[in-house]
Amino acid sequence: MTTIENGSGNKELAGKRALVTGGSRGIGAAVVRQLLNAGASVLTTARSATNSVPEGAEFVTADVRTRAGAEEIAEAAQQKLGGVDILVHNAGGARPQLGSASIPDDEWLDALNLNLLAAVRLDTLLTPAMRDRNSGAIVHISSAAVPTPVAPFLHYTAAKAALENYSRGLAVELASSGIRVNVVSPGRTATPGGAETRDQWARIFPSSGTGLAPEVPLGRDGDPDDIAAAVLFLLSGRASWLTGSSLVVDGGEFHR
Repeated sequence: MTTIENGSGNKELAGKRALVTGGSRGIGAAVVRQLLNAGASVLTTARSATNSVPEGAEFVTADVRTRAGAEEIAEAAQQKLGGVDILVHNAGGARPQLGSASIPDDEWLDALNLNLLAAVRLDTLLTPAMRDRNSGAIVHISSAAVPTPVAPFLHYTAAKAALENYSRGLAVELASSGIRVNVVSPGRTATPGGAETRDQWARIFPSSGTGLAPEVPLGRDGDPDDIAAAVLFLLSGRASWLTGSSLVVDGGEFHR
């Protein structure tokens, strides 16, 4: 993998301390690797212990869906990194349902906790120190499917839509404190989680195969590193005048 460097030849995120939720596989792991290659110190999280965390990253086991889990992660970031300059909320997902009327309350609550409230809680815990330093960069991972919701995933896309709305408001609120907040919205990406979702979809709707979206105009599914590169750009000084934005990375799939 190519190391991301700035014009002076130094790694552009050297000295930065980054927290990435859900960084043990897929897009999250790619973000962790690219942050490490860019010189950052990185802490990542997952709900259970794993051997797949990218080499060089710190790791904490915690359930980001709960307030207690968010507090554990924030405390670990302080202990292991000494604080956080960069926050990437990548943890997310939801199980497909038969239709909107079949989505039970616990699935709605789980989707909201994982895809929206986890980010809100961590932002609330970590931005006060960023305010004190008058600098920080936050990226929330949404979904390119938000504008085209389908009934089996309404709980997921509704939570992601709320995340995007929240992110825009937070960006305005924190701008005067030197903190930038942006969103990356991936399209269909070749990840373990994506494969699991397509398998679940095929079991529920066998006549549809595994197709969750039309063909991608650029001719392939995204690679996790495609998404991670967009995240790294928004975290870097190259995006110093970008805040409140949503960068769709989908190969032209959704034509937002």
